Amino acid sequence: HVQLVESGGGSVQAGGSLRLSCAASGFTVSIYAIFCMGWFRQAPGKEREGVASIGSDRSTMYADSVKDRFTTSRDNAKNTVYLQMNSLKREDTAMYYCAAGPPPLRGVWYSPDSYVYWGQGTQVTVS
Repeated sequence: HVQLVESGGGSVQAGGSLRLSCAASGFTVSIYAIFCMGWFRQAPGKEREGVASIGSDRSTMYADSVKDRFTTSRDNAKNTVYLQMNSLKREDTAMYYCAAGPPPLRGVWYSPDSYVYWGQGTQVTVS
């Protein structure tokens, strides 16, 4: 039974930082290591959008809106992926989700349809 659990969300003032974590269970370490992990966010009334992804080779992709401010990384030994968010802006306010997609991804990294497993989300509010 695969489960993804996000943590680290909260309320922060503009310009501040938060670090999100997403812990995966139900994977062996070797299986988790080959999955592509994605971060998505969804604000009220808006579609879910891809924020960042990290592949099994630790290659990363970012949405233009967060490039140079957000960094994703992974610790395969802990089955955990992280999203470091700096210089937060009000427009970053959203529910943030992590997702896991088996290789090869079924589509582009920023498409929710490319991922199979999803966490329940963690709220980030920037004021």
